Parts: sequence; structure tokens; C-alpha cells
Amino acid sequence: MLTIFPFGATPAGRQARLFVLSNSVGTSVGITDFGASMVSCKVPDGHGNFPDVALGYSGAAGYASDTMNLGAIVGRCANRIAGASFELGGSSYRLAANDGANNLHSGPHRWSERLWDVTHTSASSVTFSLSSRRGDQGFPGSVKASVTYELSEGNALTLRFDATPSDPTIVNLISHAYWNLNGHASGDVLGHSLQIDAQSYTPMVDHIPTGEVSPVEGTPYDFRQPQTLGARLEQLPHGYDDNYCLDNRGRLAQAARLVGDKTGITLTVSTDAPGMQVFDYDAFDIEGAKDGVHYGAFAGVALETQHYPDAIHHKNFPQPVYTHDRPFRSTTVFAFGIG
Repeated sequence: MLTIFPFGATPAGRQARLFVLSNSVGTSVGITDFGASMVSCKVPDGHGNFPDVALGYSGAAGYASDTMNLGAIVGRCANRIAGASFELGGSSYRLAANDGANNLHSGPHRWSERLWDVTHTSASSVTFSLSSRRGDQGFPGSVKASVTYELSEGNALTLRFDATPSDPTIVNLISHAYWNLNGHASGDVLGHSLQIDAQSYTPMVDHIPTGEVSPVEGTPYDFRQPQTLGARLEQLPHGYDDNYCLDNRGRLAQAARLVGDKTGITLTVSTDAPGMQVFDYDAFDIEGAKDGVHYGAFAGVALETQHYPDAIHHKNFPQPVYTHDRPFRSTTVFAFGIG
């Protein structure tokens, strides 16, 4: 079932809406057309409760001032581009340096700050679309992008990304949802167990990949067997902000499994994307989130299925360059259960 509610005004004075998908077992997912952002995700815990396991805000005003991309669809290129510049097709392109000398999540005037069009709805799905003009944020070509959220009766939330450029350009669309399987207001996620289907990762210096693809074995980044997110804080005191090279070989396959330590709720992430950024950091300090909650350090973990960061500068990485004849297509599934 799809239900639509008002969600407050954007800074430009336009009215945002909240689209709530629900199924027959009581699971529901709320998404706003302001940023096509996921606002809530209420799933059963096996004891008759439906905790909201997604971090978010109660209205459009929260998303307008958000700095952590809570639940956002990030484009045109998620993650970092070193030096805030790149070359493509013999031309150089300069982007905003909004993360030191680098570009992060494409820079100012983020896609999460824009009101998306709703182009299709059904009882179980809603599609949001956005047109990005030629030269938007410094990128070549225009892009027509869309994301479809679909909730199944089996408690799987599928996100289908689609982006067709007019000219060759970089495209790397992601969902920046943050998860706390104990409930969004329950504190930190350091007791959550995480398992990742990845034999390797991309080492970084100041959040920029070195270009190496290195084994996770023998490092604090090894989640091939389930580990709690807080198990290695002595080695990584600030937490995780790291890209994993997934084992899926471009096919839709399991990438990770997260388990809430208090509820036993499980989240299985499947994707056809080549990489996944794990972001669980001590940088959280958000006042006035949903229900008036304060999100503190390690309040949620983002499992961002993606192209590798700064891939345009590392030809040994899967390349995020797409054309009109080879558009961007990607699928990620968030499936919930009880451990």
C-alpha cells in the first residue's frame, strides 16, 4: 500500500511530500521527494514491535540543513574525486573543492537538496526522477536519473538506479541510508555484527585511494567472518570510512549482513555494484533528528553500494564513465529478517 503525506516546505518554498510504502506484515518505508531520501524503515523484531531502523528527520527542514546525507540519494558522483578535477575525452573538468582539496559527493547544490519528480507509483513502489543539466556541478553532459524504491511482501526493499547521460560523464549513484537495527533512537551501533563478502579493500590516505587493491586478511578491515563494529576501535578509534571490493563480479549477489545486537533484526545487502563504502564514524553529532532525538558518535552505519572512490584517477578500478548508449544501471536490495 502507498500512502502520501505532507512533509513541510523546502527552502525555496515548495511543498515536499512523504511517500510511505507498507506491506501486509506491517513493514513500512517512508521516502520523501525532497532528495529522494529514505526517512524511515519500520521492520518487525519478532516480538510484535516495529522499530524504525533508519536514521532521518521528521520533515523537509531537517533535510535542508543536513550535513551527513541521512538517507539521501547521492549523485552525480558519490564519494571523493581527488584534487576536485578530472580529465575525460581529452577535456579537463574542475569541480568544487568541498572536502579539503577534494570533491565529496559532487559538491554544493547536492542532489539531496533538490525536489525530485515522482514519475511512477504503484501499491508497492515509487519512482523519483531528476534532470541534471549539462555542466551541473562542473560535470560534462546532462543526465536524466531515477531511483525506484520497491517494498516486497518478504520484507525486501529494492532500489533500482537508472541514469542516462547525453554525453560521456561520471555517474555513481548511491543510497546513503544509515542503519541502526536496534532502532534509530537507541544509541550507537558498535555492538552490531557485520559480515562483508569482500576479500580486498582499497587502502586510502586522507580518504583518497592509493590505487592499490589489497587483501583484507590480517588487517582491521577483515569482515569475512562476522565481527562487531566496535571490536577494533583500539586500531581504528574513529571508526570506518572505507571501500570494500565486493566478490559479486558485477552480478546481483550478497555483499553484507548486519545484525542488531539488541533486537536480532538482520539486514542482508545484495548489489551488483563493484564496491561498498562502510561508514560508521565518531563524527555524528546531530540535534533535532526524528522524534527530537540526538544522534551521537557511531549512531548508525551506512553500507553504500558504489563504484570505488576516485575511480576516475585509477584505471585499474572499475570505471564510472557512462554514455547515452551505455547508461548507468544498478540494483541494491536491503532484505530484513530475524537472526
